[in-house]
Amino acid sequence: MSMAAIQTAPIAVRTSHVSKRSAPVKANVPFMGGRMPVPQRTVVQGRKALQVNATFSRDMYLSMDESMFGKYMETPEPASLNGIGENVFKGAVADKYLKAVGMTVADMEDHSWVKDVAKADKIAKAVSQWALDHGASSWCHWFQPMASTYRHGQTAMVQNALLSFDSDGKPRFNFSGKQLLQSETDGSSYPNGGMRATHTAAAYLTVDPMSPIFLRGDSFFVPACFVSWKGDALDEKTPLHRAVQSLSKAGTRMFAACGVKVDGLVNNIGLEQELFLIPREAYFKRMDLQLAGRTVMGKNAPRGQEGSDHYMSPINTAGPALNAMKEMQAECFKIGIPLITRHREVAPNQYEFAPLFGDVVGQIDNNLMVMQICEEVAAKHGLVALLAEKPFEGINGSGKHNNWSLSTKCGTQLFNPTALAKNFGKKELLPIVMSCMVAAIDKHGDLMRMSIAAPGNDFRLGGMEAPPAVISTYLGEDMTKFLTEFMNGDVKEYVPKTSSIDLGVDILPTLTAPAEDRNRTSPFPYGGSRFEFRACGSSQNVSLVNTVLNTIVADEFDLFADKVAAGADPIAVAQENLKNHMKVVFNGNGYAESWPAEAAERGLFVIPGQPEAISVFSKPKNIALFEKQKIFSAVECHARQTVLLNAYVGVCEMECLCMIDMINQHVIPSAKKAGFSPDELIGGVKTLKAGLAAVHAEHDEFKQAEVARTLRLEIMKSVRVVCDEMEAIVPQEDWTIGTYKDLLFLDQHMGKSVYSA
Repeated sequence: MSMAAIQTAPIAVRTSHVSKRSAPVKANVPFMGGRMPVPQRTVVQGRKALQVNATFSRDMYLSMDESMFGKYMETPEPASLNGIGENVFKGAVADKYLKAVGMTVADMEDHSWVKDVAKADKIAKAVSQWALDHGASSWCHWFQPMASTYRHGQTAMVQNALLSFDSDGKPRFNFSGKQLLQSETDGSSYPNGGMRATHTAAAYLTVDPMSPIFLRGDSFFVPACFVSWKGDALDEKTPLHRAVQSLSKAGTRMFAACGVKVDGLVNNIGLEQELFLIPREAYFKRMDLQLAGRTVMGKNAPRGQEGSDHYMSPINTAGPALNAMKEMQAECFKIGIPLITRHREVAPNQYEFAPLFGDVVGQIDNNLMVMQICEEVAAKHGLVALLAEKPFEGINGSGKHNNWSLSTKCGTQLFNPTALAKNFGKKELLPIVMSCMVAAIDKHGDLMRMSIAAPGNDFRLGGMEAPPAVISTYLGEDMTKFLTEFMNGDVKEYVPKTSSIDLGVDILPTLTAPAEDRNRTSPFPYGGSRFEFRACGSSQNVSLVNTVLNTIVADEFDLFADKVAAGADPIAVAQENLKNHMKVVFNGNGYAESWPAEAAERGLFVIPGQPEAISVFSKPKNIALFEKQKIFSAVECHARQTVLLNAYVGVCEMECLCMIDMINQHVIPSAKKAGFSPDELIGGVKTLKAGLAAVHAEHDEFKQAEVARTLRLEIMKSVRVVCDEMEAIVPQEDWTIGTYKDLLFLDQHMGKSVYSA
């Protein structure tokens, strides 16, 4: 994302401002290894004006008398773009440092510098000087291990000081191109599916020139790829790069087959990040949330989301959530992440952030940092950011909608209804592109389903809050009709039909509705200029999701080009694609009970369980696809399947162990204190232990994951009913676990502790 694009958003980054009635106060707090001024606010109490930190403590918040909230005000200041992107080494920020070493921004954006050690030395010198000028004296290669669901930030690094010593022992700051280009680490201690072991542990990191270097605290972060001594990808980023390259080459061939010359394709995405913000005090009374990310027991509160009163309602200005979200955005703006949208989501205490579109590699890097920043900043406001897909039963879970688009390097969007015909003068280009998309989704829906097989999606997919575990695409009636007519021989330019909406009030404007409605029940709907993969899990690193999308579409572009090269007519190839694969288009209600059965009759992929979905990674047709497109070798496919299955089993095991401990340490003692028999609870613990033993007894990785799924979705669910029924009858003062009421209603707890009398 260019800085010019970032600066299109009217962002307010507040600086210190003090009331004229009060003397300025220098307020500095530790901040990521340094110290920075904190924005000041004015609290008016009678005739006194007191300065307080913008981020005040949870204790201060809870101690405030409720009558004070109406008097809590912020002195307005002009909006400013100052500070946005100041901690990311690109554009104007990088320019002056690169010029000082005889280079330009264009030199750095020409990624061939990674093959030239002399140029790398100059860039290293420029980067290190920039970092030192901003108080950073350490650096790291920043990378993305596989299946890092519970890793803070889902990334890894080793931070090294920029120090070296002269022969006389005098220290100096130093950073070389050799260090920038490559470092070595242990590959055996990360999930690797058998590709590394303690006696064969070597692994290497290398700079990713597509992702800009950024600065946080006293370190600068060099985005990197992570591979084994044999060259096997040990991370999420390397295969994504391979898939981006494959798609660009295949797209170039596809256009050439249609008589159009392009220099390659670009994959852009926009990621909508959903999360919960809950009181930290209540979180500390939930072992399951602390260790597993979701509640394995808990009676629903009397109020949930029945009234649809949370979605996009005002974020309370007197509570901690808004201040936390503003600081999260401000931290993101500094490192060039254009996190422009914030709002409440459907469930209580559920929120969403969304950025501007950008290139797929950079956007995923950004999203990982967004998740990390949310966790860190929330703690400063007495909150916890929950990123898991389904933290609470009975209300909506969280997703990460992956808005996926393609364009040529010259900027023509492939899915824009009119851009291809307008820019290249060929009306058949749009239906050709769409025919390849339809074929890719139909043929490789199993891989799309595999890519979203996050453990938390066990509780979301098909649950009236996320698309079902059936892979189809929504095109809308207008586009479907156009493609059907094209398929049957009517070759014409697509002109999307728009309609006017008259509100019946003279002074209000007339609205223009696009050709397509919005179908939120489809896992992969077309939205006019993009497809939206709505089924991704909120905690996922979506690198695998986009690796799969790019790979399957690249293969269809290649197959199209191959057929044309063999003498077929381009239009005829596209028409045949549609005839064979239009069955994957479904414009109806994906929540309908009849849809899974109908989808199976159509021959679509219907894969309800995560273990079954994960296991398609190693199917012969999928290994052949990945090897053909040079994304994964057979070894890498089998290894990643092992990693994903092991991660699934590990999550189920952690949840079960939390449940056992919570029953023994909390539920049973509470029941006894209240005078109720614990016999059924004791029996539940025995059942859980037996189920867990069955998981451990199974040595086949797929069968073990299936047994773990039964433990999670059947045994634990039945024991939960017993626990929740006990919670319903134990007096509040005897119940020692944080309740849903404590966790889910920040607005209703303002001004006092959720545990105060």
